[in-house]
Amino acid sequence: MPTRHTFEVTASSSAALPTAVWEYPAVRGDLLGASARPVLLVHGFRGDHHGMNLIARDLRSRQVFVPDLPGFGETPPLAEGLTLQAYTAWLDALVHEIARRTGRSPLVVGHSFGSILVAHWAAGSDGASDLSPTRTTDVLAFINPITSPALEGPSRFMTALARFYYAVSAKLPERAGLAVLGHPLIVRIMSEVMATTRDRGLRRYIHDQHARYFSTFSDRDSLAEAFDVSVSHTVREVEQSLMMPVHVIAGTADAVAPEPGTRAFVAALPRASVEWFSGVGHLVHYERPLRTAQSLEEFWTREGV
Repeated sequence: MPTRHTFEVTASSSAALPTAVWEYPAVRGDLLGASARPVLLVHGFRGDHHGMNLIARDLRSRQVFVPDLPGFGETPPLAEGLTLQAYTAWLDALVHEIARRTGRSPLVVGHSFGSILVAHWAAGSDGASDLSPTRTTDVLAFINPITSPALEGPSRFMTALARFYYAVSAKLPERAGLAVLGHPLIVRIMSEVMATTRDRGLRRYIHDQHARYFSTFSDRDSLAEAFDVSVSHTVREVEQSLMMPVHVIAGTADAVAPEPGTRAFVAALPRASVEWFSGVGHLVHYERPLRTAQSLEEFWTREGV
């Protein structure tokens, strides 16, 4: 079972943010045990740490940390707002805090919206004027990375509809707006669109997870700010700066991050590896968690980390 912590994470431009972080201990009897570097898993949009639970559980040889992103779950929003710059500064501070606590820099993995934050953090290109010279990493991994502009390609209609949904919710009275944002029918539709598995038990699990945790955002203004970041940026914006070994895990049926864009991203990276899950969509973390954990561990072993 994971242990919940509150890390006081201090970015350069803001006061300390009490960040909810779940620690999954390594299984000491495994090959790597206590000598392994820890892992930091960064979840996607509208979710919280629960989305990374299965992968964290299956990374048995490493200590794993999974935070609730600012504005989601049990972590409050950042005082300066949820901008790309604010998120990446917070992520940089969290990486340093985990390194301080464990004595080792973590291996950072971003899923979906988390991939945008991780990529821009690693590239140090978030628009900040006071970038930390230590904002670097030796390896990087992405799960279902956002590689295509949200308002272009096959997902543009879905994105336009989502923007309309968030805009309408913002204009309604607060109680009504929150009711729309968290309405069970809306959440279920989102879940049905993303789930590709035909396993009925797994589909029930996915829908239950979304019903429980897809509406744990702090407030509708923060949700709107985070949504704007999610549809305004991609990992491809910084691909020229990602010179380290990068491992990508993706699904061929991903409607949120379509296969062509992901293949182009992988091809543009100088030191990339990729694992594809045929017929799997944007929920690799639910539909293929064990193999995802194994694929990550194989990548880190190849790179000697």
